[in-house]
Amino acid sequence: MSTCPGIYFDIGKKAKDVLHKDYSNLSPIHFHYQFMDYNVDLSCKVDELVPGFKSLFKCTIPDSGKVELQHLSNYTGITGCIGLEGNLEKGYDPVLNLSGLVGTNILSLGGNVALDLPTRTISKLNAGLGLNTDFLVASLTMHDSFDFVKASCYHEVNPLTKTAIAAELNHSLSMGETSATVGAQHAFLPQTLVKARFDTFGRAGALIQQGFWERCFVTMAGEVEFNTSDNNLHPKVGVSVALKP
Repeated sequence: MSTCPGIYFDIGKKAKDVLHKDYSNLSPIHFHYQFMDYNVDLSCKVDELVPGFKSLFKCTIPDSGKVELQHLSNYTGITGCIGLEGNLEKGYDPVLNLSGLVGTNILSLGGNVALDLPTRTISKLNAGLGLNTDFLVASLTMHDSFDFVKASCYHEVNPLTKTAIAAELNHSLSMGETSATVGAQHAFLPQTLVKARFDTFGRAGALIQQGFWERCFVTMAGEVEFNTSDNNLHPKVGVSVALKP
């Protein structure tokens, strides 16, 4: 059994997938046509490009793109990434990202730093602690130069139906504000997945994802905000199509 802890971005990933993955969230820079906002995601992962290394290419058109190199061993996971991030005011900024994770497949500790190359300044400084057991997967991470604290937990109820529950707690140290999100997922059929979530801002979301031939996945997601200043509901609906070779 491998003791590799994975990479830094695996910390809290299972809870994040339940609460955020495939919902109708657009990147800051996106295309707009009439009443639709949309973008295009492309990714490709190559195992063992060089012995002991994995490579990843990911591009969100027109927002960002990156090339990443990963090295995994029994007790460490190291990544190096260079890419472009969209800036609404200045176009695109080149960014260098480095992360490291040490520990085992049960307990791990890591950090992540991003450098803005034109200004030679640190744009991101994060750290995290992850716990992975059969009963509970939990994480504690700090973001925005340790000003923002996030705790999450994930529990798999039934692996056969992909039934799971997750919760996330966020706290801003400088603003003194706290928010929480809870959600769940369940597969009614082998290729039919349903998710739902609710947060303390008064937003409720749900999605249904249908797979075809194990290569194509169509997702319809919706969100309604109840706690608005004008007391009117503001529903959002999104549709995505994912193709896997």
